[in-house]
Amino acid sequence: MEIIEKVKQEGILLDGGMGSMLIARGLKGGDCAEKWNVDRPEVIREIHQAYFDAGADVATANTFGASSLKLEKMGIKESIETINTEAVKHARAASKPGQYVAGDLGHVGEMFSPMGRMTAEKAKDIYVHHAGIIEAAGVDLFLIETIFDLNEAIVALEAVQAVSSKPVFCSLTFNQAPKGFFTLMGNPVEASMKQLRDAGAAAVGANCSLGSESMIGLAGQIRESVDIPVIVQPNAGMPQTRPDGTAFYPEDEILFAENIKKIKALGVEIVGGCCGTTPAFIQKIRASF
Repeated sequence: MEIIEKVKQEGILLDGGMGSMLIARGLKGGDCAEKWNVDRPEVIREIHQAYFDAGADVATANTFGASSLKLEKMGIKESIETINTEAVKHARAASKPGQYVAGDLGHVGEMFSPMGRMTAEKAKDIYVHHAGIIEAAGVDLFLIETIFDLNEAIVALEAVQAVSSKPVFCSLTFNQAPKGFFTLMGNPVEASMKQLRDAGAAAVGANCSLGSESMIGLAGQIRESVDIPVIVQPNAGMPQTRPDGTAFYPEDEILFAENIKKIKALGVEIVGGCCGTTPAFIQKIRASF
């Protein structure tokens, strides 16, 4: 079944966090998570397998920060082609028939002008290069996520469409303010979702930056804004710090799954987890799907 057909008929369950899973396995601050596609392939495959075993329909390939600019900034010597191709290969190796692999695209690496030096033209070139490699590696769909600037999201969406006809899900990050939900750049919910829809996104929504309880209200606004599938992936609460300085996410899988159930009841077709979530969270969601 094509993934969009499945979304409309049954809804789909995405996987959960990758970065927090890698941190639990030894990834240090400042390390490149995507380099583990080459250096620790057995860990990447194990994580994908754990999410599929928990009931996820989609594995999000470990390509989020593997654009040319981000890899260059981190001093990574391996080629962008190798890192991204291996990422997709690991996700595909864990999948079975009826399960899907998403190519993941995150923030380009610099803020757009006038807040930063990035231009739309340069960003599109970077995204086209990145998405083209992922497309060639053989994904089923693309996920543009954790974007805080609507302009950048539209550039990324156009870049993917330049190299692929696969469905593109596009997810922004929102903060909760006294007057409502807005991205870091001040983009409001309804206008943002409609612009992404009009630009050709197959599904639109929000991920990261909010815990599952706060995400319920945002999910309702997104659902009311558009008539296409909606994607929602909250964090396991807002990160907190232990006395020893280590970070943790306060929501457990039971609370998280209960809130995801409320989000689904609003008519949201595509759900999953972001930072702090694990296969245990996905398994609990699947049990009530």
